Amino acid sequence: MFRWILIGLLALGIAGTAFWGYMEHQEKNSVLIQAENTYQRSFHDLTYHMDLLHDQIGTTLAMNSTERLSPQFVEIWRLTSEALSDVGQLPLGLLPFNKTEEFLSNIGDFTYRTAVRDLDDSPLTEEETKTLKKLYSQSGDIKDELRDVQHMALENNLRWMDVQLALANEDEPMDNTIIDGFTTVEKSVEGYSEGYADSAILGTSSEEHQYKHLNGKEIGEQEALKKGSEILNVKNKDKLTLSETGEGSDIPIYSISYQNGDESGYMDLAKQGGHPLTVLITRPVAENKISLNEGSEKAQEYLKKHDMDSMMLLESSEYDNVGVYSFVYNQNDVRVYSDAVEVKVALDDGEVIGLTARNYYMNHTERDIPEPALSMDEAKEMVNPNVDIQEEFLAVIDNDVDEEVLTYEFLGVLDNDTYRIFINAMNGREEKVEKLDGTEINFAVNF
Repeated sequence: MFRWILIGLLALGIAGTAFWGYMEHQEKNSVLIQAENTYQRSFHDLTYHMDLLHDQIGTTLAMNSTERLSPQFVEIWRLTSEALSDVGQLPLGLLPFNKTEEFLSNIGDFTYRTAVRDLDDSPLTEEETKTLKKLYSQSGDIKDELRDVQHMALENNLRWMDVQLALANEDEPMDNTIIDGFTTVEKSVEGYSEGYADSAILGTSSEEHQYKHLNGKEIGEQEALKKGSEILNVKNKDKLTLSETGEGSDIPIYSISYQNGDESGYMDLAKQGGHPLTVLITRPVAENKISLNEGSEKAQEYLKKHDMDSMMLLESSEYDNVGVYSFVYNQNDVRVYSDAVEVKVALDDGEVIGLTARNYYMNHTERDIPEPALSMDEAKEMVNPNVDIQEEFLAVIDNDVDEEVLTYEFLGVLDNDTYRIFINAMNGREEKVEKLDGTEINFAVNF
């Protein structure tokens, strides 16, 4: 009797295990089918969007109306974004495809910059028209190669999951038809990109960006260590570690650091003039003994000590007993946002524990600021009438094509939210609108 009960239990166990294995197999198949469907859809969408991109670039070449050109460039920019999104959903993480993504990104960057500018005042140049013709030809080549891959995939019923397995298995040769097709696309685009060093497609010159405000003689290692010990507040400079940037960096820099228990420090010091570009001191910060306002005075003194004069406090906030202060350069009562600096101050003793000044040293110069063509009141007329304007200033900002423009800056409230609105002081164009989180501005600067 006991034997039959045991046999029955074993049979139930085997049946249960088989059922569990079957369900696991079904679930795995379901996941694989879903992944395969996603890959198939993304690939066919990529091919479709490349077809449209090629056609839209060709349509642009046939246009003669500036009124239609801007929307057309926006459409091309949208299609490049769609194509990049499609590429991102394919299992190509282990297959180098960065040249093709860079090619699409450059098309999007070029068309966006062109779309946001006034084509009546600044029509397409001869160089930009030549660039469009090249893009039309090259996007046609990519479109045809993708169509070839698509044809072979459909004709031979190829699966994208096999592509993923081929990419993941480094020991086996990757002779997969789809992989070979994409490798051909990548090699073709690599040939295109060689001619873009000075092309209008990049929107900027290939010349390295220069730091405009690095003055003074070049300092040696010993002087750099001395400055490092002063700024990082380390009495014994022998505890500091110093290294130099290698070839390829934008400017020669000394990187100085130290570690002492739960305290550490790091800074980048420009060789020319010994100017501090970045400072970060990490240590426990005790309870506040000075106010946020007193901390701003410490930050201001610190900037003056390092020859950053005429800096205007823009924003301040407090996090974990640390004051964070954003400054911009003030030239004759005009805020210059390009010359931004951020300072961190420990509110337990007023020590400066953070500085980001790269933007200042990269951009700072005395500018020839023109007289506004519009009055403040005329510029206000360009602001949404539902915005309750609280403050107003003159400011120099970088517009969407990275050109410095003189603007009227308006701080206003709409539905309990605060906005910063920049109106071009020369032509009344709305250059930028920023929603502020409380009183803090995010300059996208990380310490």
